Amino acid sequence: MRRLFATALLGCGATLGSLILPGAARAASNMPQMDFSNPLNLAQVVWLVIILVALYFILANWALPGVGAVLADRAHRIQVDLDAAHAAKAEADAAIAELHAAIKAARDEAQAEVTKATDAAKAEAARQAEALARKLDEQLSRAEAEISAARAEAMTAIRPIATETAALLVARLTGNAPDEARLGGGIQQALSARGLA
Repeated sequence: MRRLFATALLGCGATLGSLILPGAARAASNMPQMDFSNPLNLAQVVWLVIILVALYFILANWALPGVGAVLADRAHRIQVDLDAAHAAKAEADAAIAELHAAIKAARDEAQAEVTKATDAAKAEAARQAEALARKLDEQLSRAEAEISAARAEAMTAIRPIATETAALLVARLTGNAPDEARLGGGIQQALSARGLA
């Protein structure tokens, strides 16, 4: 920074000298402030150079190092903040990745639990349905046996009732006692035709 300032100051001084000196001879007649034969003008130029050199040393030794230190401190703080931001971003990215992994694991575990509960419920429903079917089959078998027994009992009871009723009707209608063999054959035919025998 100091080198840059010195170069700029020397460049300004050289440019000013190259502009002043050649033009001083021409401007002496037109511009009295460029007349260097006048001791007052020469003293002003000397003081200007002394002030510029003093200003250079003050700036180079006191002001510019402070500005440079402030700029360096600012750059250091910015770098520290950037490093902290990068570290925080990396930490946040890691936390987000961990959160996504935890959510996926929880989702997979929940899905496994749902599948397990569904399979258990299906197995229990199948077991209950099988037990109910067995129970219904047993009840149906018992009912069919009872119906068969009741039918057989009814069939055994219907033949004597039918025989007695038919004998009574024939006796009332004809006035004669019916032939037992013929009456039994007719009742057997009637019961067979109705699917009862």
